[in-house]
Amino acid sequence: MSKFKRADLTKVKRFSIRDRANKVDVYRFGKAWPSDGNRVSEFVDSLPNFLKADDFRVVVSRCVNSIRTDKPIILMSGAHTLKVGLSPLFIDFLSSYSNMHFATNGAGLIHDLEVAFFGSTSEDVQENLKDGSFGMVTETAKLFAEVLAISDSKNVGLGEAAGLFIEREAPQFASHSIAYGWYAAGSPYTVHAAIGTDIVCQHPEYDGAKVGKASHIDFQVFCHSVSRIKDGGVIINIGSAVTMPEVFLKALSVAKNLDASLSGFTTANFDMINHYRPSMNVVNRPKALGAEGFNFAGHHEIMIPLLLAAIKERAGGV
Repeated sequence: MSKFKRADLTKVKRFSIRDRANKVDVYRFGKAWPSDGNRVSEFVDSLPNFLKADDFRVVVSRCVNSIRTDKPIILMSGAHTLKVGLSPLFIDFLSSYSNMHFATNGAGLIHDLEVAFFGSTSEDVQENLKDGSFGMVTETAKLFAEVLAISDSKNVGLGEAAGLFIEREAPQFASHSIAYGWYAAGSPYTVHAAIGTDIVCQHPEYDGAKVGKASHIDFQVFCHSVSRIKDGGVIINIGSAVTMPEVFLKALSVAKNLDASLSGFTTANFDMINHYRPSMNVVNRPKALGAEGFNFAGHHEIMIPLLLAAIKERAGGV
């Protein structure tokens, strides 16, 4: 028995998500670019032949090459991409090219579950922190606990368990769920959770042991995907400043350890500002393995739709 006292989470005051004001709902989400009859590539071609414009064209070209040669594209993302309405664009892209892995942190899954079941997400943290109600909605904790139960009983990762759960429950907004979209396509979706970083950790249903086991299964799945990127795969990190760059670095080490010939892939980092870990772990350090890395600063709600639209058009409607 520990000599240190613990907070009793069974005593926290909770409320319904239906009584929470959310900043994001599916009716404001983006729409996939219709490649037929539209020429976004003409805009990309019109950009100056300097610096990041040239880099952007290279990344588009590498992704198109991955699609044409059936090499994996790995998307690593923080939760912010969901909160700016990019889920439909990712899902649309996946519907035409399924050799993609989507990896996110615990918050990514939490927002995805709220979107799937309620069509909205993202509370006002500063306002709700004033009375201790931040993160205290009951439904989100119970949804996450259901995912954990499936993960534990079926010995699968958090990502696959989320897909199974959403398929079973068939919530109203399932078509907006990345977890469900990837599961339905038979493509890997993994969740790399940390203890204490997510609102579900505040609730009595949370089981840290099960989260750790499930997230480690997802790490192993992620390592397998990374091991397949040699000679033409592409890894894109979108808005994860710490978790996914660190997970990727360890997975890359595992992949190289298991296959000394691992080389010849492309990495790209998209974020609103430059951070140390993405710059080092995603862009710079993989160069030691013969990779080429690119770094872009810009808002996700502009840069990622442009990227996906350009790839779709160049790849012939993907």
